Amino acid sequence: MSSLFEEIGGSAAVDATVDVFYRIVLADDRISRFFENTDMDQQAAKQKAFLTFAFGGPNNYSGKDMREGHAHLVADGLNESHFNAVAEDLTQALQEMGVAQNLIDQVITIAASTKNDVLGL
Repeated sequence: MSSLFEEIGGSAAVDATVDVFYRIVLADDRISRFFENTDMDQQAAKQKAFLTFAFGGPNNYSGKDMREGHAHLVADGLNESHFNAVAEDLTQALQEMGVAQNLIDQVITIAASTKNDVLGL
Protein backbone atom coordinates (compact mmCIF):
# COMPACT_ATOMS: atom_id res chain seq x y z
CA MET A 1 0.00 0.00 0.00
CA SER A 2 1.38 3.40 -0.92
CA SER A 3 1.65 6.24 1.57
CA LEU A 4 -0.29 9.47 1.37
CA PHE A 5 3.06 11.09 0.51
CA GLU A 6 3.38 8.88 -2.58
CA GLU A 7 -0.29 9.27 -3.55
CA ILE A 8 -0.04 13.07 -3.46
CA GLY A 9 2.97 12.95 -5.77
CA GLY A 10 6.04 12.79 -3.54
CA SER A 11 8.55 15.52 -2.78
CA ALA A 12 7.88 17.62 -5.86
CA ALA A 13 4.16 17.79 -5.12
CA VAL A 14 4.67 18.58 -1.42
CA ASP A 15 7.19 21.31 -2.28
CA ALA A 16 4.90 22.90 -4.87
CA THR A 17 1.89 22.70 -2.55
CA VAL A 18 3.76 24.37 0.31
CA ASP A 19 4.78 27.20 -2.03
CA VAL A 20 1.15 27.70 -3.10
CA PHE A 21 0.01 27.37 0.52
CA TYR A 22 2.25 30.18 1.78
CA ARG A 23 1.21 32.43 -1.12
CA ILE A 24 -2.39 31.96 0.04
CA VAL A 25 -1.52 32.34 3.75
CA LEU A 26 0.42 35.57 3.24
CA ALA A 27 -2.57 37.04 1.38
CA ASP A 28 -5.01 35.92 4.11
CA ASP A 29 -5.81 38.88 6.37
CA ARG A 30 -7.01 36.51 9.08
CA ILE A 31 -3.54 35.06 9.67
CA SER A 32 -0.86 36.87 7.66
CA ARG A 33 0.20 38.96 10.69
CA PHE A 34 1.60 35.83 12.34
CA PHE A 35 4.20 35.64 9.55
CA GLU A 36 5.32 39.29 9.46
CA ASN A 37 8.68 38.58 11.11
CA THR A 38 9.20 35.12 9.68
CA ASP A 39 11.97 34.02 7.33
CA MET A 40 9.60 32.50 4.78
CA ASP A 41 12.29 30.47 2.99
CA GLN A 42 13.20 28.81 6.28
CA GLN A 43 9.52 28.43 7.21
CA ALA A 44 8.69 26.79 3.88
CA ALA A 45 11.63 24.38 4.21
CA LYS A 46 10.48 23.34 7.71
CA GLN A 47 6.89 22.92 6.50
CA LYS A 48 7.99 20.80 3.53
CA ALA A 49 10.03 18.50 5.80
CA PHE A 50 7.21 18.25 8.34
CA LEU A 51 4.49 17.47 5.78
CA THR A 52 6.71 14.92 4.05
CA PHE A 53 7.10 13.13 7.38
CA ALA A 54 3.43 13.57 8.39
CA PHE A 55 2.29 12.09 5.06
CA GLY A 56 4.47 8.99 5.44
CA GLY A 57 7.52 10.07 3.47
CA PRO A 58 11.14 10.20 4.67
CA ASN A 59 11.63 11.76 8.11
CA ASN A 60 13.94 14.72 7.57
CA TYR A 61 12.04 16.95 9.99
CA SER A 62 14.28 18.24 12.76
CA GLY A 63 12.28 21.27 13.86
CA LYS A 64 10.65 21.90 17.20
CA ASP A 65 7.59 19.93 18.21
CA MET A 66 4.24 21.57 17.44
CA ARG A 67 3.61 22.84 20.98
CA GLU A 68 7.05 24.42 21.38
CA GLY A 69 7.15 25.73 17.82
CA HIS A 70 3.85 27.61 18.14
CA ALA A 71 3.99 28.77 21.78
CA HIS A 72 5.13 32.27 20.82
CA LEU A 73 2.18 32.54 18.40
CA VAL A 74 -0.29 31.40 21.05
CA ALA A 75 1.13 34.12 23.31
CA ASP A 76 0.47 36.54 20.44
CA GLY A 77 -3.20 35.52 20.22
CA LEU A 78 -3.21 32.43 17.98
CA ASN A 79 -6.52 30.63 18.50
CA GLU A 80 -8.86 28.09 16.93
CA SER A 81 -10.19 30.55 14.34
CA HIS A 82 -6.62 31.04 13.08
CA PHE A 83 -5.98 27.30 13.08
CA ASN A 84 -9.13 26.80 11.01
CA ALA A 85 -8.04 29.54 8.59
CA VAL A 86 -4.75 27.71 8.05
CA ALA A 87 -6.65 24.47 7.37
CA GLU A 88 -8.87 26.31 4.85
CA ASP A 89 -5.80 27.76 3.14
CA LEU A 90 -4.16 24.32 3.02
CA THR A 91 -7.32 22.87 1.48
CA GLN A 92 -7.32 25.65 -1.14
CA ALA A 93 -3.65 25.02 -1.96
CA LEU A 94 -4.27 21.29 -2.39
CA GLN A 95 -7.29 21.98 -4.60
CA GLU A 96 -5.22 24.39 -6.74
CA MET A 97 -2.64 21.61 -7.13
CA GLY A 98 -5.34 19.23 -8.37
CA VAL A 99 -5.13 16.83 -5.42
CA ALA A 100 -8.10 14.46 -5.22
CA GLN A 101 -10.68 15.24 -2.52
CA ASN A 102 -10.18 11.91 -0.72
CA LEU A 103 -6.48 12.75 -0.32
CA ILE A 104 -7.28 16.31 0.78
CA ASP A 105 -9.56 14.81 3.45
CA GLN A 106 -6.66 12.67 4.69
CA VAL A 107 -4.35 15.70 4.80
CA ILE A 108 -6.88 17.75 6.76
CA THR A 109 -7.39 14.87 9.20
CA ILE A 110 -3.63 14.83 9.85
CA ALA A 111 -3.56 18.62 10.21
CA ALA A 112 -6.53 18.55 12.61
CA SER A 113 -4.71 16.01 14.78
CA THR A 114 -2.11 18.70 15.60
CA LYS A 115 -4.62 21.33 16.79
CA ASN A 116 -4.27 20.81 20.55
CA ASP A 117 -0.47 20.91 20.35
CA VAL A 118 -0.40 23.93 18.01
CA LEU A 119 -2.80 25.84 20.28
CA GLY A 120 -1.14 24.66 23.50
CA LEU A 121 -4.36 23.06 24.79
